[in-house]
Amino acid sequence: MIHHVLGLFTHPDEEWKEIKGEDESIGHMYLTHVLILAAIPVVSAYIGTTQVGWYIGTQEAVKLTQSSALSMTVLSYLAMLAGVAVMGAFIHWMARTYDSTPSFNDCVVFAAYTATPLFIAGLAALYPSLWLGMLVGTAAVAYTVYLLYQGIPIFMDIPSDEGFLFSSSILAVGLVVLVAMMATSVIFWGFGVGPVYLR
Repeated sequence: MIHHVLGLFTHPDEEWKEIKGEDESIGHMYLTHVLILAAIPVVSAYIGTTQVGWYIGTQEAVKLTQSSALSMTVLSYLAMLAGVAVMGAFIHWMARTYDSTPSFNDCVVFAAYTATPLFIAGLAALYPSLWLGMLVGTAAVAYTVYLLYQGIPIFMDIPSDEGFLFSSSILAVGLVVLVAMMATSVIFWGFGVGPVYLR
């Protein structure tokens, strides 16, 4: 896993070719990559919101209760795990439009590796700050988009112009999935699974 993660940041073209050549199962991918990396943002957020806190025009840091942060952490973790599978399923479904025939496993593997910068950027949640979160989040999203546009033509064996259209479709669906996750979290807040602040 570490080898591929480093490769995606140092030489993505070569790394996508190497990842494509492997025959990795979804179970192995989740056990060795997704479960570990998806834990980075949620554990960081738990520590940041319960131990460090953030300042909103106050002298003292605003923090969440541990039970509140834990329930939100678990739900966020499950949402990220499901998000990778949903994106993989969409990539698999959409590939037929471009005369590509990757397996469902390959598509989930691609989705997981593409999301790697977003997972690692979750370290910024250790210190809850709006500006830090925006800066790191923007950089992570930009590099994720770069990996997506760089990797699709290689991974799917399609021309670059078709890869651009395919990547754009995936990006649009990714945004829809993100908005759906945010809407779901608001619904959960309505049922009482929301932030509870320390007094």
